[in-house]
Amino acid sequence: MIPAGFEYHRPADLASAVGLLQEHGEEARVVAGGHSLIPMMKLRMAELGHLVDLQAIGELKGIEIADGTAILGAMTTQHELIEHADLATAIPLLREAALQIADPQVRYLGTVGGNVANGDPGNDMPGLMQCLGARFELYGPAGTRQVAARDFYESAYFTARADDEILTKVTIPVPAAGTGYAYAKQKRKIGDYATAAAAVLVGTASASVAMTNLSDTPVWSEEAGMALANGDIEGCVAAMLAAIDPQEDMRGPIAFKKHVAAVILRRAIDSALSRRA
Repeated sequence: MIPAGFEYHRPADLASAVGLLQEHGEEARVVAGGHSLIPMMKLRMAELGHLVDLQAIGELKGIEIADGTAILGAMTTQHELIEHADLATAIPLLREAALQIADPQVRYLGTVGGNVANGDPGNDMPGLMQCLGARFELYGPAGTRQVAARDFYESAYFTARADDEILTKVTIPVPAAGTGYAYAKQKRKIGDYATAAAAVLVGTASASVAMTNLSDTPVWSEEAGMALANGDIEGCVAAMLAAIDPQEDMRGPIAFKKHVAAVILRRAIDSALSRRA
């Protein structure tokens, strides 16, 4: 398929990019790695007059770790997450999840910001960022603001980001030393969305649990985390099953998806507990 005609823009700074979004309104859309937007344009599911490419904006790139915090530029690729040794040491859960995203060809271009910003309930990073307690930095005409990942997703493809805002950074608190972690995923084939995926962190007195592609948003459950922190694995699973809302589709009926969710969550919990120091 061939997309409808559009005008291509490649701004060199954030102010110029936001200016283009303001100028062209609903006719404009930013593109990062392009793995979600470009296929939709080719299928004519998204027809835009203006495409704003963020690749030339240097301030959106890079990884910093300092003072117990990791800061990821929105244009950091999944491959860069995997290859960054200090990040892998500080937050190994990020690397484990990134390695399960699609295939190497996709990971070389796919970005952190693109994965979390468009509100696709099937993407891996949104639930992972909720599990990690991340915050997203947004830049727009009114300046910069931050939104917690757990407050960012409203429904499928709808988020707290305004149309004239750009997600610029992801800030993640580094888990305490000895925290167990795991990202487990079930999918039909390489490159497919998960039927179910689970991100788990388990510390000495706290835990965090989130799941992917089992509702119209990623699902982080405070109740599931509290149960796991108290050593109640089945209570954690029950709380998460009560929180998700899967729909029947090509990946299976609702009962099957709930069964897979329970299996994957228990698998992630077992792995996280085995890694807890």
